[in-house]
Amino acid sequence: MSENVLFRLGVPEALRSEAAELYEQAFGAKFAVAVRDTDARRRIITSSLVLANAVCAIENEGLIGVAGFKTTDGSLTGGLTVRRLFSQLGVLHGLWATLIFGLYERSLKPGELLLDGISVRPEQRGRGIGGRLLDELRQYAREHGYKSIRLDVIDTNPRARQLYERKGFVATRTEHFAYLRWLLGFGASTTMILQVYAAASTTHQTEKPAAE
Repeated sequence: MSENVLFRLGVPEALRSEAAELYEQAFGAKFAVAVRDTDARRRIITSSLVLANAVCAIENEGLIGVAGFKTTDGSLTGGLTVRRLFSQLGVLHGLWATLIFGLYERSLKPGELLLDGISVRPEQRGRGIGGRLLDELRQYAREHGYKSIRLDVIDTNPRARQLYERKGFVATRTEHFAYLRWLLGFGASTTMILQVYAAASTTHQTEKPAAE
């Protein structure tokens, strides 16, 4: 991995559109079930991201990877509210989007941090960026007293599951809903958990964001 790659907490506001592009690349097909119009979907994603709730990788002033997280205080996609959906899409389409996004919603347990999506630019894959983002997320969880990190991986994404397993995530349960495969594009979701231990000295720290 190049020494020029900077890992930091929070995505700079100047890179908002790049963060939205990365999120669209990774989850556009999933979001398209809720918001079919491509332009509307990209507009909603761009305006909804809460950039403080992420760790990211920057190289040559460009965003090459991002991993969002959710806590009881908020999430990367925390701006994706019912009010925003209705205002952007109208009543009918807004109601449909609200119902679909409700299927994806996951609650938090005390002491738990939830992975809210991870994406690396296609041309940057194979460099260990995704694994390093997970390391940074674990470090953040340690420093802020979280006991575990949880994520949900769908059955159509085996490569992501392999990465999570290499990083120590353990599958705890699989929820099957084959009857929704026609709608969502996947028929099962596996919950995986990584136990987080007390903060310890490390060889690197996630850079804290400067005032924007």
